[in-house]
Amino acid sequence: MISGSLVDFLKTEKGAKLGFPKLVDMAAQVAEGMAYIEKKNYIHRDLRAANVLVSDILCCKIGDFGLARIIDSEYIAKEGTKFPIKWTAPEAINFGVFSIKSDVWSFGILLTEIVTYGRVPYPGMTNPDVIQLLEEGYRMPCPENCTPEMYSVMLRCWREKPEERPTFDYLQSVLEDFGTATEKQYEDEPLQ
Repeated sequence: MISGSLVDFLKTEKGAKLGFPKLVDMAAQVAEGMAYIEKKNYIHRDLRAANVLVSDILCCKIGDFGLARIIDSEYIAKEGTKFPIKWTAPEAINFGVFSIKSDVWSFGILLTEIVTYGRVPYPGMTNPDVIQLLEEGYRMPCPENCTPEMYSVMLRCWREKPEERPTFDYLQSVLEDFGTATEKQYEDEPLQ
């Protein structure tokens, strides 16, 4: 893909000029790809902006399936397997249990990468800091220039109980309709 990884593209001059609607569109494309993976009973286990490729026409494709697995409902990783902690769901960090819902958690982190134009999640924190804070219920605060509606989507992805996290089908639908679903439905009546 001509523009390389999403994280690298977002840090370029062209990427930094993208408006919020285009960022949401890119997120919707990733959700669409993950919805397909979900339907095929696969889990990715390494979903992050570094593993999403961007074409010259800003088409996003999920890549790096090195950790991907086909599953019935969940997958337990072998001891010693390494994962990108800042993108990994608590149940996967603590117990090595991966499911499509742990990919949903990672998607929420990927959303922060998108709206911050490639910033590393949990800035200034070490991996052990992140692990401890997640155990205490911490969630990243709303990124600068992120709408409350988008932050709400992130928080849904980061729900403690995996079964309470949305599906990728749902996320795709929400993101594809994001502009119309979040715009002011009724304008104030004009003053006479």
